[in-house]
Amino acid sequence: MLTQQISLMKRYIDLVKREFKLFWNNSVLCMLFIGAPLVYGILFGFVYQKGKVTDLPIVIVDEDNSPTSHRFIEMLEDNETIKIAAITASNTDLHSLSVKYNAASVIMISDHFEADIFYKRYPEVLVYVNTDNILTANFASKAIQVVTGTLKAGIEMEALQKTGVPRELAITQYEPFQVTYIKNYNTSGNYMYFLWPGMLATIFQQVLFLAFALTFSAEFENGTFNELVKKSRTSFMAIIAKCTPYFIMSFIIWICYAIMHLYFKVPLGYNLGWITLIAGLLVFSVSMIGILISILIPNQLKATEILMVIATPSFVLSGFTWPLSQMPVWIQGLAQAIPLTHFLEAYRIATIQNGGFDTLISPVIKMLILGLVAGVIAWICIEFKFRKARRSKSLIS
Repeated sequence: MLTQQISLMKRYIDLVKREFKLFWNNSVLCMLFIGAPLVYGILFGFVYQKGKVTDLPIVIVDEDNSPTSHRFIEMLEDNETIKIAAITASNTDLHSLSVKYNAASVIMISDHFEADIFYKRYPEVLVYVNTDNILTANFASKAIQVVTGTLKAGIEMEALQKTGVPRELAITQYEPFQVTYIKNYNTSGNYMYFLWPGMLATIFQQVLFLAFALTFSAEFENGTFNELVKKSRTSFMAIIAKCTPYFIMSFIIWICYAIMHLYFKVPLGYNLGWITLIAGLLVFSVSMIGILISILIPNQLKATEILMVIATPSFVLSGFTWPLSQMPVWIQGLAQAIPLTHFLEAYRIATIQNGGFDTLISPVIKMLILGLVAGVIAWICIEFKFRKARRSKSLIS
């Protein structure tokens, strides 16, 4: 019995060595599987390292040129999100100025602005928001709203105080109730905390699909499948041996990702164990789907193309940046069949929200089901091919 187990282990180790050799002999696959997750992770980390948008250029048209308009401009200058690129006294050639400075917004302070305020004529400030980039438009709009709201409150309270109303009473008359906003989770609104981890997972899923697309299709195409059958005692051992090198390398990449999180100061939360578990489930489910396609499509190029078709839109379909609830039902169904969807849901809960295992059960089970279903089908298909290969060999002999 012990001799059998030793023989089985030796056979398994030989198969893993063979798989590593096949991997290292494919220079393109080596570069993509090892290089892409690390290089892109570092590259995108530096892209989003700043975390939040600051110094967005704006153009101001100050037709009033009064102490109140100057005060408004000074308040805009004090806001870190926006930066005054130009101030002009008239709105002539405004379009050219906006394009020249790539202005996120153009603010027009009308003539007689201060006088109209004092005489209660309710003057208007026009804000033209450049919405060719929704992200910068939202940041600029929010910053301008904060400044204008603060200015309006200050002017109103000053007017009340001039009538003899004490400051404390002026505050309550202008603001009958107070609203306090408390941010939960990503309290700093850091864009990198939100986007970068999702991009890393997307890249990782893509290279895993690419690697596993070649596992069995390369054997069929290169005519080495019979050699694999001969060296493997069972089809199950062949699948495990094919997966083992990638599982080992995936764990090393995961450690590198953790180091990147520390370098770029992106919090991993308190649930590192659960995060590692869901990362392992992502690797498992992706590998089973990849192996299934590799078995069903015995052509390396076609298997790769099919898996890239699955992987390419996965980030958009995952609900990470646009809510799944806002997508058509049939697209939601497609998203449920992609492991990345459930991984990103679990990752967000575990890292940003610091949720416990009870909150992770649903995405974890879904990833596990995807992996098991694909794995069982893959095993049935490869078992059929193993038996067919053995029968043809026995007929020849």
